Amino acid sequence: MPVDPAAHLTVSVLYPTLLNIYADRGNLIFLQRRCEWRNIGFSINSVGIGDPIDADGTNLIYVGGGQDRDQALCASDLAGAKAELLRDWVASGSPMLAVCGGYQMLGHGYSSPSVSIDGVGAFDAETVAGPDRLIGAIEIKTDLPGPTGGVLVGFENHSGRTTLGPGATALGRVVHGHGNDGVSGMEGVRQNASIGTYLHGPLLPKNWWLADWLIASALGISVDHLPSLPNEAEAAAHRSARKAAGS
Repeated sequence: MPVDPAAHLTVSVLYPTLLNIYADRGNLIFLQRRCEWRNIGFSINSVGIGDPIDADGTNLIYVGGGQDRDQALCASDLAGAKAELLRDWVASGSPMLAVCGGYQMLGHGYSSPSVSIDGVGAFDAETVAGPDRLIGAIEIKTDLPGPTGGVLVGFENHSGRTTLGPGATALGRVVHGHGNDGVSGMEGVRQNASIGTYLHGPLLPKNWWLADWLIASALGISVDHLPSLPNEAEAAAHRSARKAAGS
């Protein structure tokens, strides 16, 4: 099914003033550009503390990363109706991108010596803080279809060690870098069209085809039906990040 001329992508961004570190707002800018270049409408709903999530008016949910104190504030607000909505969103196959702190909060919880945060439980994952940070360029191999053979690249910077439960599937296997915990060889989580990951940088400009996969999933079409775009600059950015990771 081709793109409807009236197609419009609405992204609900959770807590954009609190969960906005590591330049990951670039993911939203990149999604907007990929839509605008195809004459697809684009808008953002900012969801702050106390604001409801308009699920009926949303195609894609985005959750960024933040400091422990900011995550604790957001986690308190997520309890109740918002948590139930997010669990249903992921279970129904609707698309979401949750990065670092957002990824941790969408799991069962996050704990460190200074804070304990209850998670949403949308992903079967649990995170505890480790003794040091896992930092550096990272490359992973996924089973998602794309022109890079499913390879995603980015930058990780996290102290959390995330363990996936039996109900979770990793986003990919680490080729270079640390991933979820530095030992399992796994990175991120994927359930249907919802993704949690530690890849920063931001993620999407270095992995343009993943942005298109999210756009297509949000619009309910095959990615093959999106109008093609020239991707020379994006491919160069991917190659540069992959070289930085060690390939």
